[in-house]
Amino acid sequence: MSDSQDFVTGDHVVYPAHGVGQIIGIETHSIGDMSVTLYAIQFEKERMTLKVPVAKAKASGLRRLSSKDRIKAAMETLLGPSKIKRIMWSRRAQEYEAKINSGDPVSIAEVVRDLYRGEDQSDQSYSERQIYHAALERLARELAVVEKIDERKATEKLEAVLSKAA
Repeated sequence: MSDSQDFVTGDHVVYPAHGVGQIIGIETHSIGDMSVTLYAIQFEKERMTLKVPVAKAKASGLRRLSSKDRIKAAMETLLGPSKIKRIMWSRRAQEYEAKINSGDPVSIAEVVRDLYRGEDQSDQSYSERQIYHAALERLARELAVVEKIDERKATEKLEAVLSKAA
């Protein structure tokens, strides 16, 4: 049984639950009389290596970095008006977490936009700040790799867009 490999060692990829990682190897392991080929993906920020079966890569949501157009759409999303639903925070928090873990930069940008607070705006709860920073970091990491800039510059670029929109 041969698995078609969509990625090669050195590729940057996005795994929905962890964000941007880099494929550091493709390994074949024997389990009983079965042979399984795995992508070894390193997430430097978390100091973690994740192994994803090549056969299950697509189903797990593993994907290439976003195109420049998709990143541009995410940046445009940041400029839009925030849409805060009038539902309980716990429910909204679940929706935000689901958007972050979707791995889609436009969905993540919606979370960043909706939870952004300018200098003059009201305070946020601890959990709002946590979710905001998780979304901002996830978006900044992908922006950084796509635009070949460091993560700090990517974060500053996103915050500049947000403060313009506010």
